[in-house]
Amino acid sequence: MSPAFIALIVLWLGIIAYAVFGGADFGAGIWDLFAISKKADKEHRFINHSLGPVWEANHVWLIFLIVGLFNIFPSAFSALVIALFVPFSIVLIGLVLRGAAFVFHNYSTNMQGTPAKWWSYVFSITCFITPFFLGTSAASVASGHLVNASGVANAGSFAPWTSPFALAIGVMAVTLCATLAAIYLAVEAHEAGNKEFADLFRRRAFIAGAITAILGALGLLFSVSEAPILWNGLLDHALPVAIITDVLGLITAGLLLFRRYHLARVSIVAATAFLLGSWGFSQYPYVIPPFYTVTNSANYPSVIVTVLIGILIGVIILIPSFYYLFAVFKLPYPVPGRRKPSPPAKKQDAAQEQAQAVRS
Repeated sequence: MSPAFIALIVLWLGIIAYAVFGGADFGAGIWDLFAISKKADKEHRFINHSLGPVWEANHVWLIFLIVGLFNIFPSAFSALVIALFVPFSIVLIGLVLRGAAFVFHNYSTNMQGTPAKWWSYVFSITCFITPFFLGTSAASVASGHLVNASGVANAGSFAPWTSPFALAIGVMAVTLCATLAAIYLAVEAHEAGNKEFADLFRRRAFIAGAITAILGALGLLFSVSEAPILWNGLLDHALPVAIITDVLGLITAGLLLFRRYHLARVSIVAATAFLLGSWGFSQYPYVIPPFYTVTNSANYPSVIVTVLIGILIGVIILIPSFYYLFAVFKLPYPVPGRRKPSPPAKKQDAAQEQAQAVRS
């Protein structure tokens, strides 16, 4: 197994990590826009509380992907950032505005007036825009039309990421994020004993999951003519992975039906991983079909080995840090560094202590 192939697997795991962690953050922002009922304020606060401790940390996976691709497959990276200059610029703007909007929106939830409302809209809209253009970009890569017939990337070519196939996958990326977020939020509501919100996000997970499945089928239909390399690769060596993805989707729906929220969360993460895995297997051995393969776009083996060693060291530091972050803010008691608060003293006990202090 070559260093380039090992590095490709590592980068693909990074894509999966960003999808299941960062994607859920985008999805939470999407549901924040739909909080329009009489209990909208409570729903806003619940979503903000769920996102607050961890949302920014999940971008580490995106940074990892950018730096890894630049160092391991430099020629493919160059073609990507040129051909997808416009959608990538929109994604970058969306990420920046989303971060700023979340901070201002989160800390202004108790303020009255227009600013807090508008920051909320900016946050939610950018949570739509960013995964949409990430999805269209991924579809344009898979289509095999990202670079011209000579293998040259052109920033002025809009066709690859505005085709029906790319648009369908872009919308699918949004609904997948919404599905992930709905299940995650249902788990948090269930753990908090909030049956109303657990049922609310359970219903939303059903709706978003069904739309995602329909868009996935539509994307496959478009891929026959618009992404033939992907379609043929799916039939040739990735069909079992795609079937497992569908089965996991049905299992997730069944678990939600019986309110097995924690198992549904595991199942949707696995389904997302297999979905992205089926894309990777279908597209292999291309990084950007049909010109940039794993072999001809890889850096020198010595460079790749050095990068892999650096990644290993980073993972040794990162994984315990992520565990501690999630343990403190997400896992039930007891967790390291966090004690369960003592119940408040009764008023009678407080009065007796005050009287005792006066007598002393």
